[in-house]
Amino acid sequence: MIRFYILFGFALMFAYIHIEGQLNKFINTKYAYLSISAIAILAMLCIVEIVKMYRLEQAEKKKSIDNETRCSHEQEHDHQHHGHEHEDHDDHGHSHESSSKWKRAIGYLILIFPIFTGLFMPVQTLDSSFVKAKGFSFPSAKESMSDKNPGQHQFLKPDSSVFYGKDSYEIIKNEELAEFRNAPVISLDDDNYMKGMEVIYNFPGDLMGRTISFDGFAYKGEQVDGDHYFVFRFGFIHCAADSGVFGMLVDFPKGTQLNDDDWVRVTGKLSSELYQPFKQTIPVLRVTSWEAIPAPEDPYVYRIYN
Repeated sequence: MIRFYILFGFALMFAYIHIEGQLNKFINTKYAYLSISAIAILAMLCIVEIVKMYRLEQAEKKKSIDNETRCSHEQEHDHQHHGHEHEDHDDHGHSHESSSKWKRAIGYLILIFPIFTGLFMPVQTLDSSFVKAKGFSFPSAKESMSDKNPGQHQFLKPDSSVFYGKDSYEIIKNEELAEFRNAPVISLDDDNYMKGMEVIYNFPGDLMGRTISFDGFAYKGEQVDGDHYFVFRFGFIHCAADSGVFGMLVDFPKGTQLNDDDWVRVTGKLSSELYQPFKQTIPVLRVTSWEAIPAPEDPYVYRIYN
């Protein structure tokens, strides 16, 4: 019975996440079919458990009826004698049964915990407080995500190289550069934001001086001067495990005042400068125009592959 409730709980949790439109906060929506498949499989397993419970109940009823029809006073006496010996054997194995029950109970609690959190704990939309809590850095030219754990959070530069072989990634990143190289204006939207940012960081020299436009939320940080702000979007490559905050340093006109989490649309020329906290030269957008915009309904962006 407990297994049925756990299976039903997971199916209900996945269905609830879908119905409430919260799936985009956990995985790249390209993989939504996986959670739908999980709901279908869990539903089938629930049916299997119901059938097993029904058959077990019927077998117990049949066994009880058979025992009643076969019982006699003499057999009952023999059964009692046998029962005393069996009881002694049960006492010998009591500690093993108790230990097994505790292990089973702990296992069930571990399985129930994600169901409880998924159904009853609110899912928080990530904002600049995540950046403040985690901090961020920029990987050096010699350092890539492929040298690290691919399941860690990324910052500034989307890096999908860890999911490819070295030669395959070289081919892919050059193909993606070709998509942007001849565009008069590199306009990054929800569909191409992650791809475009990766191209900009992979080939800053090829795109230097080009006009780029994108949306994001402002983040001042503690080590940026008066007119510079980072403009970020939270993005998913595959799921929350490899998610990160992606964007670039933006040089606004003098006197621009923004608060963390203010959403803006920026347009400007791609340049670069030495960013002292990273001790590296990084891409910078020199703003030619910008405007405040409302936060989008879905603040996240996703890596979309052709």
